[in-house]
Amino acid sequence: MAEIIDLSQEIYEGMPVYKSLPQVTMEVHNTHEEWDNEINPTSQTPAVYKIQMGEHTGTHVDAMNHMAKQYEGQSIDTMPLSMFYTEGICLDLSYKGFQELISSDDLKEALRKDDLRIEKGDTILIYTDHYRRAFNTANWSKGPGITVECARWLGEQEISAFGVETMSPGVPKISNKEVHHICGELGFTHYENMINLYKLIGRGRFRFIGLPLKIRGGTGSPVRAVAIFE
Repeated sequence: MAEIIDLSQEIYEGMPVYKSLPQVTMEVHNTHEEWDNEINPTSQTPAVYKIQMGEHTGTHVDAMNHMAKQYEGQSIDTMPLSMFYTEGICLDLSYKGFQELISSDDLKEALRKDDLRIEKGDTILIYTDHYRRAFNTANWSKGPGITVECARWLGEQEISAFGVETMSPGVPKISNKEVHHICGELGFTHYENMINLYKLIGRGRFRFIGLPLKIRGGTGSPVRAVAIFE
């Protein structure tokens, strides 16, 4: 039987979001008591919630039109589903500290250490243990991130995507904006806010699934990302 490992954060009201992005709000829109026409009900059992949030909430994937303005029109609903259903590997960079940069040499050493190689079309997950160390703390926004050089090297490997535990793939004000630009230029994407990557270390290759919602014109989408070991 296949083992499925959940790599996705919960979505809930008040959860951490990146900088000025929309906060998550949830309210009961309909109750079962309302639907059953109960008079003076003693309970309010949710039947439907109304949720307000941004596309880039929790564990999510970025569309090409998010990377820079010249990729207008390359929205999440236009991206091939094959980008989100791939083989995957997870690399151990858990020794990296807050706001520390990750280079291609760091990734190459992690590949060598675990006897892994990147194949065309892979999704590369980068384990830093930042989620368990810092989620919902003052340090949550201070995660490590890849360098511009590292992003270009990943793109040159012809991967589909890479994924991180942090709120951004690069370090804000150092490499983050440029990492997004390189993703657009080289035609690959990234996932942010992943969890449970420590469960993948030392286990080799797996099936990765991170399907987005089909949002017309969307700049990204929350995903239910999973790793599957057969």
